[in-house]
Amino acid sequence: MARTITEFKAMLSGGGARANQFEVRLNFPDNAGAADPSGQTSRFMVKSAALPGQAIDEVAVEYRGRTLYVAGDRTFETWTTTIINDEDFQVRTDLERWMNSINGMRDNIGALGPISYMADLGVIQYSKNGAPIKAYELINCWPISIGQIDLSWDTRSEIETFDVTWRYTDFKGGGENSQPLSAIVAKLEDITDLVRDAS
Repeated sequence: MARTITEFKAMLSGGGARANQFEVRLNFPDNAGAADPSGQTSRFMVKSAALPGQAIDEVAVEYRGRTLYVAGDRTFETWTTTIINDEDFQVRTDLERWMNSINGMRDNIGALGPISYMADLGVIQYSKNGAPIKAYELINCWPISIGQIDLSWDTRSEIETFDVTWRYTDFKGGGENSQPLSAIVAKLEDITDLVRDAS
């Protein structure tokens, strides 16, 4: 049976989620020496990100000339954010300090264990009315690369940006694993408040 545009409209909850309605929460570990450890500035400066993806590897099992594919281990891709650079260079400098705390640029020494250089980050998707509709808490994050900032005399009317690539072990998503959306958002708020109060 043919479907109508009216039926489609009724199924499109909220008119569809908008990719520009989001906020990223960056938190910095204690030993990173960040000037803004709670990431208040980054909430405004992260201009693009992604809701995290995931995959389950497949294992091929051969049987009498046929292949049976069974589920293997879960894997998580890296996560990339694009950050606006202001003239304070605050977010970039804090990220450079974080990476230097992991492994010193000159002396090749750094953090002794993952707990000292990993932090939980978050990304929240908002509805057009400003209410959170989905949230992810990325667990055990650390930056694996900070992208270069291109400079050119030919550039006009453009603000600098740079990419940061992150590694994380897993994530929690609002509404999954008995984690209501409000609990994830509240935890991200609590992390931000605790780090800000301690600084």
